[in-house]
Amino acid sequence: MHQMFKILKYSFYDLIRSRWSYVYFLFYLLLGFVLLFLNNDVSKAVITLMNIIIVLVPLIGTIFGIMYYYNSREFTELLLGQPIRRSHIFLGQYLGVAGSLTLSLVLGLGIPFLLYGLFKSNAIWDFGLLLVTGAFLTLIFTALSFNIALSHENKIKGFGYAVLLWLFMAVIYDGLFLMSLIIFEEYPLDNFSLIATMLNPIDLSRTLILLKLDISALLGYTGAVFKSFFGTQWGFLISIIMLCLWTGLPIWRLVYKAKRKDF
Repeated sequence: MHQMFKILKYSFYDLIRSRWSYVYFLFYLLLGFVLLFLNNDVSKAVITLMNIIIVLVPLIGTIFGIMYYYNSREFTELLLGQPIRRSHIFLGQYLGVAGSLTLSLVLGLGIPFLLYGLFKSNAIWDFGLLLVTGAFLTLIFTALSFNIALSHENKIKGFGYAVLLWLFMAVIYDGLFLMSLIIFEEYPLDNFSLIATMLNPIDLSRTLILLKLDISALLGYTGAVFKSFFGTQWGFLISIIMLCLWTGLPIWRLVYKAKRKDF
């Protein structure tokens, strides 16, 4: 375990020193200041941020994760020659990448909102949920990208599958979901809608934030169905458990794949 934390620390500091981490941090820092300047209202700024974070955070997590794996392949092979568990090597690298991205997100958005007086605002819990879902999406998609990279030695294939995964989760899945609702509109689709939402971490995160902001009326009948489930304490708890599963399963497969992969 000590070895894993040493690798985590190295990966974390390596990425923190990277210019791309500064770009990622500065992007959110400027975005926070600009949104607060334009909206002059924390609640409205949170709604705008949701639309950006739900799409951008998974993309950045996917790209950073797969780039780091391929770029550090030689270092990884060097570590594999040492008496260190494979699971510790890859978990340390994964947590280093995901941790640095999460820190950039939290600090980049947290600083402008804190300076604006977040603790005096009623939107503090909404903003907190936004950061929590952003952290979950970072952990999930970074883990998925590491899984893709471990499964494909070819860098071009790995990048292609990673971008395709993000595109499917962020865009294509919603299109298929809406088409299903239209085609089978004559049938009761309450349970189908709930299950389909929980099977996509991006949709699940978006629904949680929309309901917390109490603007589910914009979703019409579907919003009423979601509010009757996700709006309850049990619904919220199940949603968090699903996000934890979405995080845990790719990490488990990462460890499983790392132990059996022939490098």
